[in-house]
Amino acid sequence: MHYDCLIIDDEELLADSTAEYFNLFGVKTAVAGSAAQCRSFLGEHTAGLLLLDINLGDGSGFGLCRELRKKTQIPILFISARASDDDKLMALNIGGDDYIQKPYSLSVLLAKVRVVLRRYGQSRKAGYRDGRLVVDTGNQKVLVEGEPVRLTAMEYKLLSYLVEHKNQVVSKQELFEQVWEDKFTGDGTLNVHIRRIREVIEEEPGSPRYLTTVWGEGYQFHGGD
Repeated sequence: MHYDCLIIDDEELLADSTAEYFNLFGVKTAVAGSAAQCRSFLGEHTAGLLLLDINLGDGSGFGLCRELRKKTQIPILFISARASDDDKLMALNIGGDDYIQKPYSLSVLLAKVRVVLRRYGQSRKAGYRDGRLVVDTGNQKVLVEGEPVRLTAMEYKLLSYLVEHKNQVVSKQELFEQVWEDKFTGDGTLNVHIRRIREVIEEEPGSPRYLTTVWGEGYQFHGGD
């Protein structure tokens, strides 16, 4: 069975009330109270998005995220009461797509979830292919030298948008509004994702061929046509 959202959180009352609210508004949501329950759930069902707490009774959400990223690119949004920048950067670096601090507004969280579900439910027609790199946006795959590579859902979304606008300079503000659909996303979040994409697709991430920085303006994907 497919669910729109799976909440993995050991705060039972909060998780249940969030799921009840989401279901009320047509976002089919289930709850797992631990990492083990999450693994069991995903063994029997599919989900369009995960809301993952950092502190779980049987382990760390960070560890679970790393584990899941080895086999799925499903969007993962961290939810946590921890407010340190280190935690936020860790969440993004290991494959999280966003970091939402508790306590959260149910209506705002629902809006974010709907945006992500809509975003990743849309297939994209544009793509890119050369002798080394393939960005197959129709099938949502990226290959380097013929081998599939792993990108998080947000990294894939960001790369796809830049590919769709290849050989054009795309401003940071445009990326915030069109990729994250949130004009208040910070530079640090964007920089982490850009660095991760370069580490995956570039031969020399420090001297990128495909994804370059245009200082003071934004980023450019070079199509090499």
